[in-house]
Amino acid sequence: MKILIIEDEARIAKRIERMTRNFFDKEVQILLADSLENGLITIDQHEIDLLLLDLNLNGEDGFEILQAFVARSFHTIIISAYTDKAITAFAYGVLDFVPKPFDENRLTQAFMRFTTPGKQLNEDISFLAVKKGKAVRLIRIKDIRYIKGAGIYTELHLSDNHIELHDKSLESLEKLLPSTFERIHKSFIVCWHEADKLIVEPGGKYSMLLKNAELLPVGRSKYKEIRHKMI
Repeated sequence: MKILIIEDEARIAKRIERMTRNFFDKEVQILLADSLENGLITIDQHEIDLLLLDLNLNGEDGFEILQAFVARSFHTIIISAYTDKAITAFAYGVLDFVPKPFDENRLTQAFMRFTTPGKQLNEDISFLAVKKGKAVRLIRIKDIRYIKGAGIYTELHLSDNHIELHDKSLESLEKLLPSTFERIHKSFIVCWHEADKLIVEPGGKYSMLLKNAELLPVGRSKYKEIRHKMI
């Protein structure tokens, strides 16, 4: 696992590194960058799994990194004193916002969100970002009908019937999406607002009929839970 820490104050960077090593396996590789430019270069040169990002980098705005790489597959945890930017950060789909000053317990909570599988409720997220060539397009959460797993990528199926490819896996997106979304199958996450009814098919198979008449599979292990929620 590769973790990148972008922090301009060396003392704080070393403290974050120590706490990170205390939590993760000793085999974790930690990369350090002390400026906006070095952070951008490091992300371009390495496939990282987690970014720990300060928002004030010697007067430069760390949001430039967030905006440039929000569509990438890695998760981001913000560590910053600029708590007024927390809502904006969550809207961009960050996993957590750790306010400075912080202690090891608070950072551990953020790491637990990263390592714990399944949904980690984030009601403030407003959109997901997808790469379109060299540009980044922001997809509104409310425009997503359902999400389909496609290997290490995902397909965002939108209300206008377009499909956008996202770099994050289904498991990663499940951590970010609000409670209006539910994992109904190993390969599908659906927006509750789009669900019409559950269907029991011959052979003990289950499906969910959407309001646009599309039919999605429902995992056997998920059926009882989903049926209860739809009552």
